[in-house]
Amino acid sequence: MKQPLHDTARKPTLAAVILPAEKQAFLEGRAAAARLEEAVGLAASIGLEIVHTAIYPLRARRPATLLGAGQVEELTEIVKAESVGVVVVDARLSPAQQRNLEKAMGCKVVDRTGLILDIFGARAATREGVLQVELAHLEYQRSRLVRLWTHLERQRGGFGFLGGPGETQIEADRRMLDERLVKLRKELEQVRRTRGLHRHARRKVPFPVVALVGYTNAGKSTLFNKITGAGVHAQDQLFATLDPTMRNLTLPSGRRVILSDTVGFISDLPTELIAAFRATLEEVAEADIILHVRDAAHPDSAAQRDDVLSVLNDMAADGMLDEAWPERVIEVLNKADLLGGTASIPVREGSVAVSALTGEGLPDLMEAIDAFMTRSMKRFSVSIPVTEGAALAWLYEHGEVTERHDGEERLTLMVRLFPADQQRFVRHYPHLTLQPEG
Repeated sequence: MKQPLHDTARKPTLAAVILPAEKQAFLEGRAAAARLEEAVGLAASIGLEIVHTAIYPLRARRPATLLGAGQVEELTEIVKAESVGVVVVDARLSPAQQRNLEKAMGCKVVDRTGLILDIFGARAATREGVLQVELAHLEYQRSRLVRLWTHLERQRGGFGFLGGPGETQIEADRRMLDERLVKLRKELEQVRRTRGLHRHARRKVPFPVVALVGYTNAGKSTLFNKITGAGVHAQDQLFATLDPTMRNLTLPSGRRVILSDTVGFISDLPTELIAAFRATLEEVAEADIILHVRDAAHPDSAAQRDDVLSVLNDMAADGMLDEAWPERVIEVLNKADLLGGTASIPVREGSVAVSALTGEGLPDLMEAIDAFMTRSMKRFSVSIPVTEGAALAWLYEHGEVTERHDGEERLTLMVRLFPADQQRFVRHYPHLTLQPEG
């Protein structure tokens, strides 16, 4: 894996963050200033010291450098004057553009994809996270072998009779990368199988799964900690959480659910990461309820919401989510403390205003989850012989018994069950009939 942009053991690396802004780039609600601020936050989150920021309007995308000649010259002067070690370009650069900019300015240049990959590399803690990040890094690097590594175009081995010249260094490096990629994908597939077994075990418990999703830094981990008492890493930092964490949660009704904290979404998420983090996103696919946590105080909150929904829609299009996923979403408008409290935030049906920091609004959120669970349950009547004590105990443990009439030989119950529990009961006790109400 490539070296990080910044070595925390040394003094901070000085950085410039620039946003090349095309005229049509921000017509969908995302302001250029907010996008630049996000890029600055990304760069600062890995210890870079930002000494210069700027928005460069683009009349046209230059194939060689993306920026215009005058803009490159101006930026080069700033790099020299401020002793900048890294220029972060908040756009996707081609290998040639990156190389030409580095040559012109005499310092390291990293694009948005490279920056996000570097952040993920610094944050990943579990074996799964490390594998995913390395896979994404290698896929990104492989796409840059052809043009960027021109210094490697030298011969190595062979004498090239019918097969042409011997294997070049670049071909050898590409082959080594491909071999490592194959190995990583096999290891990740094993991780996914293991996670699948864990999910299968949870279905047997069975507790519904509630997944937290949202834009990065929306406050998901703070909310997770507040309502579960967990010690998940949470701070005002982009991508503070990369590896999914799960805890049991008891709702006001006494029902128990599993709460899952997941990685934050971001606009223009690198395609390498979408593929590499498929296993992490599978937790969302398995969720009975999706809590979409939004930073209600952020000036770009509406655009961030659209970014998250866009990723979830893409997951549905790829078959990772069922098409009915919007019906399972509860929108959590977080950071109400920055807006004067929950009463200051207008909410619509399916939304709850909270402050994960102060705890305001959390009882309403718990009741909303409980109410959703109740709506998801169906009522059944069932007649059970008094000798079937195990079946009776199963219904009390996995369902909500609302009525009970005891006879000499049989018990008649009215019980509410989740669809999955109904199927489990039928499998365990096929000789007993659950009669739907009405």
